[in-house]
Amino acid sequence: MDFDVIVLGAGAAGMMCAAVAGQRGRRVLLLEHSRKLGEKIRISGGGRCNFTNLHTRPEAFLARNPHFCRSALARYTARDFIALVERHGIRYHEKTLGQLFCDESATQIIAMLKDECDAAGVRWAMPVTVEAITRIEDDESARFRVATSKESFSTRSLVIATGGLSIPKTGATPFGYRVAEQFGVPIVPPKPALVPLAAPPEWLAQFRELSGTSFEAIASCEAAPELPGFRESALITHRGLSGPAVLQISSYWQAAGGRGAVTLDLMPERDAKAWLAAHRHDHQALGTLLEEFLPRRFAQSFAGAHGWMQPLTQLSNASIGTIAQTLKAWRIQPSGTLGYAKAEVTLGGVDTDALSQQTMEVRAVPGLYFIGEVVDVTGWLGGYNFQWAWSSGHAAGMAL
Repeated sequence: MDFDVIVLGAGAAGMMCAAVAGQRGRRVLLLEHSRKLGEKIRISGGGRCNFTNLHTRPEAFLARNPHFCRSALARYTARDFIALVERHGIRYHEKTLGQLFCDESATQIIAMLKDECDAAGVRWAMPVTVEAITRIEDDESARFRVATSKESFSTRSLVIATGGLSIPKTGATPFGYRVAEQFGVPIVPPKPALVPLAAPPEWLAQFRELSGTSFEAIASCEAAPELPGFRESALITHRGLSGPAVLQISSYWQAAGGRGAVTLDLMPERDAKAWLAAHRHDHQALGTLLEEFLPRRFAQSFAGAHGWMQPLTQLSNASIGTIAQTLKAWRIQPSGTLGYAKAEVTLGGVDTDALSQQTMEVRAVPGLYFIGEVVDVTGWLGGYNFQWAWSSGHAAGMAL
């Protein structure tokens, strides 16, 4: 069977691309190896899908080429996707920091994308396993033949939208990277991103009993001093640290090769030196004073772990200075991450230097495209990665 476009992967990016190409009159086939459609969409945002972010901008994405995402994001914006959501009558709300969620269910986004594909005449084949991809040169142009567990198909344009390695339970595989390798497209080594951090045994011995304790903090990474840091909640777990602030900074820590410490500012927008000076003659123990802005158990454990059990009146000026510095930059050297099973997305992927930023096509292999998470573009937590899926899918769909 012959098509103008075959899209491999019926996730967020794949369905968006297929719908846009179909609406432009292309004969499109969408192949999916899973029995369930859009599993990552379904489980996202606690089942309500954080489908975009009002503050989407190129600076919120990591890539070896930080400028690559600009074109796609500019040509299909968060407002464009919101208009699509509104056209389908899906009610939504802003939670925090520009994050938009469905009022009801993430399945509404899946149904919307499927409806867009169906209205555009997109053909579906699922579940099928792709067994081989070959490129055939003829006198007119190159074509791709896709052999599956059911039948074989041919196409002039092949789009890889098979995602990364995060959340294996949804069916994530390295298939997209294998296709890239087959056609000589370079790969930036993948790593888990937006992922909880594991702590070394000595740290766990001091703080593991506080598992489940959350607190407001600004997370930073010593390997990325140019970052202003992420102010959100941090969470102590039985294996280390999690929470939005930690997930955000984990991507930068991973991008730096796991070098350097992660630091937590435990007094966001407070002057630690001034606060300590105001309490300099207080006869209460530091742990008790810290309960002003930290959970009680954590405040006491934090002070105890550093040996600061006395009242401030009994501490030297040098100790007070050390306390101030630690409260504003509590250094933690992670021992690793909790891996792809707990990661929201994948860092790395298909090297953007090999792709056209306008079309997502491989420059050296005309007709081959990569979109979505399989590409080396990783967004912040909070709807940014879905917006990259919509924008990159739309960019390819408009070029096919």
